[in-house]
Amino acid sequence: TKEGAIGSLVIDFLTSLNHSMVKEFILLGFPISPRLQILFFPIVLTAYLLVLAENMLIILTVWTNYNLHSPMYFFLSNLSFLEIWYVTVTLPKTILSFVSVTKAISFMGCMTQLYFFLSLGNTECLLLAVMAYDRYVAICKPFHYSTIMRHTVCVYLIAGSWLTGFLISGCKVFFMSQLTYCGPNIINHFFCDVSPLLNLAYTLVNEIVMLAVCGSIIVGTALVVFISYGYIIITIVRMPSAESRRKAFSTCSSHMLAVSLFFGAVFFMYAQPGATSSPDKSNTISILYTIVIPMLNPFIYTLRNQEVKGSLKKQLKRKAGGIKEI
Repeated sequence: TKEGAIGSLVIDFLTSLNHSMVKEFILLGFPISPRLQILFFPIVLTAYLLVLAENMLIILTVWTNYNLHSPMYFFLSNLSFLEIWYVTVTLPKTILSFVSVTKAISFMGCMTQLYFFLSLGNTECLLLAVMAYDRYVAICKPFHYSTIMRHTVCVYLIAGSWLTGFLISGCKVFFMSQLTYCGPNIINHFFCDVSPLLNLAYTLVNEIVMLAVCGSIIVGTALVVFISYGYIIITIVRMPSAESRRKAFSTCSSHMLAVSLFFGAVFFMYAQPGATSSPDKSNTISILYTIVIPMLNPFIYTLRNQEVKGSLKKQLKRKAGGIKEI
């Protein structure tokens, strides 16, 4: 795939240019006792499996029900596909660390994990902005919706989100790989992320660069989302009947909630001054957007969506009928 090819090129490029003295990092994981870490193993494993099952079910439901073959659900299934890989980049290594004696990760392994984590995170920001634009067109320009959001346009928007997310992350990881890590190699985190790595090579310039690079895509996509929903809210308020307002709001309320959770977490993690200086806060917020939000998103998108709930019920009934026949 294009994303895999880009990832390979970035990793090869980093390998040839890296001059860091540190050959591996030690991931401290969660700041809890060894006994509690053993207890956390089944909890995080269950959360990971739940995220996989939820998102696979949404993808299957969207692609097997013709009534869900619309731009909104096309974007939703892509978001679910992204969430599967998003948690897979970090959680398997974290789960193993609970029962493993060694917490080490090689320098290139750390940079590779960072690259794919940032790439998927950037892509999610862009995809959420695309979904907000889709809702803006659906509610504010309903008569032009089928013309504007043609299938080819949707494919280009999705492809552009993935490609841009992976390209931007290549620049970020290249910068991170060129920092000097010649002192402590202990990362006070449960995966390789920007903030804890910068703490090992901290300068004011590093934090400024982090704010400029990480903050730009977060703030830029957040602005697209907020502007889109600003127009959406104005349009809904101007609708003549309460029923039409209720229907219009129900189509975008779940996305608004998911967007608020995601952008709220990543803003406090990456797009504010001093984001690199509080490891405990970083760990807590990281749990929110790497475990909790991916686990909640499928519920958020389905609980308030009658079409998805109806299709899920049909899907489950078909499976139950097939089991009985067997």
